[in-house]
Amino acid sequence: MTRRTRLPRPGRPRVRSLRAQLTLANVVLLALGIVAATAVSVLGMRYYLLDQIDTELVRTRDSLGGSELTLRQIDSLSALSFFRDRVEPEWNQDDSDPDSVFAAVDREGEPVPVFGFAPSRAQRDLADAVGDPDPLIRDPEPRDVTVRGSTYRVTATRLADGTGVLIAGSTEPLHEGVAKAVRFDLAIGTLLLLVLACLTMFGVRRRMRPLEDMVETSSAIAEGDLTRRVPSSCDPTLEVEQLRLALNSMLQQVESAYRTRERSAAQLRRFVADASHELRTPLAAIRGYLQLYERGMLRDPTERKRAWDRMMTESDRMGRLVDELLVLARLDQRPELRLRNVDVCRLVRDAAQDLRVQQPDRPVRVDADGAVLVRADEAGLRQVLGNLVGNARTHTPADVPVRLGVARSDGAVRLWVADEGPGLAPDDAARVFDRFFRAGGGAGSGLGMAIVQGVVRAHGGEVTVDTARGEGLTVTVTLPSLTPHAVPSTHTEETAATG
Repeated sequence: MTRRTRLPRPGRPRVRSLRAQLTLANVVLLALGIVAATAVSVLGMRYYLLDQIDTELVRTRDSLGGSELTLRQIDSLSALSFFRDRVEPEWNQDDSDPDSVFAAVDREGEPVPVFGFAPSRAQRDLADAVGDPDPLIRDPEPRDVTVRGSTYRVTATRLADGTGVLIAGSTEPLHEGVAKAVRFDLAIGTLLLLVLACLTMFGVRRRMRPLEDMVETSSAIAEGDLTRRVPSSCDPTLEVEQLRLALNSMLQQVESAYRTRERSAAQLRRFVADASHELRTPLAAIRGYLQLYERGMLRDPTERKRAWDRMMTESDRMGRLVDELLVLARLDQRPELRLRNVDVCRLVRDAAQDLRVQQPDRPVRVDADGAVLVRADEAGLRQVLGNLVGNARTHTPADVPVRLGVARSDGAVRLWVADEGPGLAPDDAARVFDRFFRAGGGAGSGLGMAIVQGVVRAHGGEVTVDTARGEGLTVTVTLPSLTPHAVPSTHTEETAATG
């Protein structure tokens, strides 16, 4: 199936895929985490290294300040000769920035010779950068100064003769180390972001596959395939599986509603056509006789009487058809029934008695013991029995036996009307409850069984047909029971007509 992609309309915001948004969100969150972790680690490392430099400077400052020595005494101490051997070459290199600078200044802040050497360029630059040493001497913590573009941490103290001593340590190695650490962290972070982006794209694509199946299923349904459903994935997540089940349930309801609507529309079209056909026949007959009478062609009183009887017959037929259609219309609207306790056995015996009166030669057997009560509309049940008995009377020969009965089983009441007539073919039996259906084009309007089904369903029951070609027809109506036990009876009626 070709997947269709809709382009965004001009003037509307660009639609981004959920996969890209999830990937971007994960990458941004990881980037923020890496930046935060890098910042914390760099700040911690810088603080630790600066603390080490400051500790060393303060220790040296306190040692000099507490020794109560003068600059002359320091120059004459042979114990400090190692300073001359190790520090003097560094201090006198004017082209490089030493890692540490030791400078002596007078009260005006001007550098003075130390160890018998004139102040080096680094010492002069340090003195110029510090300026007045008194604030630095009073400050217990070292400060940052810039000497020839390089940063130093510097502190100061005074000797016993008032000479100021500036002690500075370079922080350039610290900054270079921090910069290397930042570059390393950024390189590792970038690699992690790329790996995370790839893994997220792969994972989101796999997790989003059920949603793509839903899109394909919806597109197929939109094209007319109402049977399509969203398949289950191999590794479903709870939320996606819940969405799949809900969507499939909705699609099932949509398909059922669509099928029901199509079936109802087809039934309505067939109903309108059949009703038009059934009403057209009596109307055509009545119109024909009226035209004959209008043209003066019915001069014989016998012919006029026959025409009048035919018009009355067709009018009665049309009236019965309209009444039956009204009954079906009311049943379709689910009217409120007038329910009361009804003895079904009594109704069955009355229907059998009516059949005996209408066809005295027909054998009729009645199995309706005692009184069986149901909560029902009596007029509706009488119509059901009248239609069933009328079908047996109309569609079977007059000598075919008919059985009527009532029984209680499984908390329900069953009543049946059975005959031993020709029965129905399977195709006709499947359509026996259709409106205007007449098996073999027989007599009647074809609405009797439809009314039976409508009345029974309005009572919350069901009606079934058991028949076969040449084996008769049995119609069974099942209704909800009212009482748990039937009232004992006195008789089982059976009559056999004698010719």
